[in-house]
Amino acid sequence: MRLWELPDQYVLEPTDGSSPSQCLAISRVNGDISTLGHVPSGGANQRVHTEEVYGVAGIIRLLAGAYVPVITGRQEVGVYRGSPVFRVTALQFLCCNQKLGDLSPEEIRDEAHYMSLLKEVESTSGLFFSYDTDLTLNAQAAIAAGSKLHRLPLHQQAESRFLWNRFLLQEFIEAKLESFILPIIQGSFQSAQSTVNDRGVKLTIISRRCMRRVGTRMWRRGADSKGNVANFVETEQIIEAANFFSSYVQVRGSIPILWEQIVDLSYKPTITDLNLEATPNAVKRHFQDLHTRYGDVMALDLINQQGSEGVLSVAFAKAMEKITSDSIRYVPFDFHHICGQLNFARLSDLYDGLSEHLSRQSYFMTDSDDILQEQKGIVRTNCIDCLDRTNVTQSMLARKSLEIQLMKMGIFGNAETLEGQLDLDTKFKCLWADNGDDISIQYSGTPALKGDFVRYGRRTASGLVQDGFSALGRYYFNNFKDGLRQDAMDLVAGHYVVERGSPSPFQLNGFESFAYLPVASAFLVTGVTLTTLSVREGMVVLVIALHLLLF
Repeated sequence: MRLWELPDQYVLEPTDGSSPSQCLAISRVNGDISTLGHVPSGGANQRVHTEEVYGVAGIIRLLAGAYVPVITGRQEVGVYRGSPVFRVTALQFLCCNQKLGDLSPEEIRDEAHYMSLLKEVESTSGLFFSYDTDLTLNAQAAIAAGSKLHRLPLHQQAESRFLWNRFLLQEFIEAKLESFILPIIQGSFQSAQSTVNDRGVKLTIISRRCMRRVGTRMWRRGADSKGNVANFVETEQIIEAANFFSSYVQVRGSIPILWEQIVDLSYKPTITDLNLEATPNAVKRHFQDLHTRYGDVMALDLINQQGSEGVLSVAFAKAMEKITSDSIRYVPFDFHHICGQLNFARLSDLYDGLSEHLSRQSYFMTDSDDILQEQKGIVRTNCIDCLDRTNVTQSMLARKSLEIQLMKMGIFGNAETLEGQLDLDTKFKCLWADNGDDISIQYSGTPALKGDFVRYGRRTASGLVQDGFSALGRYYFNNFKDGLRQDAMDLVAGHYVVERGSPSPFQLNGFESFAYLPVASAFLVTGVTLTTLSVREGMVVLVIALHLLLF
């Protein structure tokens, strides 16, 4: 589309022939939306700025008016079910807030803070879209929905829990502006092609982040009372060869009990607020939802059964005792105790114990239009963050499934494994490592730990060093950056709605938000913390505080 910046309005003019007689106009005064038959003249003596944009993500209303996110950069990253998929490389909010002068000084201050949150949203990573295909539904679900669903506009086909801009699109949907509605997901999309035994194959991994309890690592943990969990991601691995199409779906998500870790500048904040009374209902609702959507559920719990994580292990196991059945199974596997830091090959013992159940869950496969196999269940994997141990384990399960699928297609012999196909094996590892990094960056701010094992099949010295830097990076983000990111996520997801006349959310007990006082907050936090931490921990905090002041 071509964006016209006129004095009183923004006009978006389709240039791809999709809506030749209709332009979208957005008032720069208050954000009112309308359609036009043509682009108005900007005036005889006025220079009108225009630029190419690739879609409108919706609209959000704050105190002074409206703000419209438009996609100003994109990169084609592959094809999903026959249609191109694009990564958002640049996002910009158009300001329609010319009534800013009507606000009180307090409201102007709050609006400035809201706008800082929108700037944070502009840097959101891992956003993907397609103009022609719904990315929110996995292949089996989409095919099961049939042609009736496919005749609907994309936003009506979409699985709302995976729709990143669901809240932003509400006004567009109410105004029935279907031709301008662009569904966007957050997650990962990776694709590669290879040749296996003289046959071309295409491998794709697509991950979809759930928006119901979206957040950052320490600021959004566990489940809510409805059973929605933090860092819930559905990952679909797809293999295509000739007329064959096959997919294998897994999910990850925070331990579905009510718990949190309040950021307090310690490296591992204490796990608190274990609401044991409300936990059974939250766990039940979570697994009922999974069973309805995916079939049989295997909950693979990788957290430490001792130490600081032990309290969660005990609470999760106790809650699962009440709902375990033939269709819902709980499998604890103390990853760190069994595998340590280097012996990840011991995951093969885990797979051997699960293989019969995994065989019953199966995978999805079609040959042309014929459905050969359906996936009848799901593995739900978690560790404490659902990042590092989870990435390693999910890639192992995906590897085993891929080998079975290739045998079913007749591309692999009965005893053949990925290790014997160097090119495909290398690309498989890279795709899963990149997928893990994408998901980790969105939740923790850094690439995944243990990524060297996923990428190379072994732990490396450089990987251990990188893990150290990433661990320090997570500490920094948790304590000094992720609060702002969490507020931005809640704003764009509609978990917090701005209304004039409501109390300011940026004042706590009479003190201004620390976001306005970076120097004072840095010294205050450092001074208090250095009296309670060890020398080593104190030095880390001091370095971070100095970073805040300098950068």
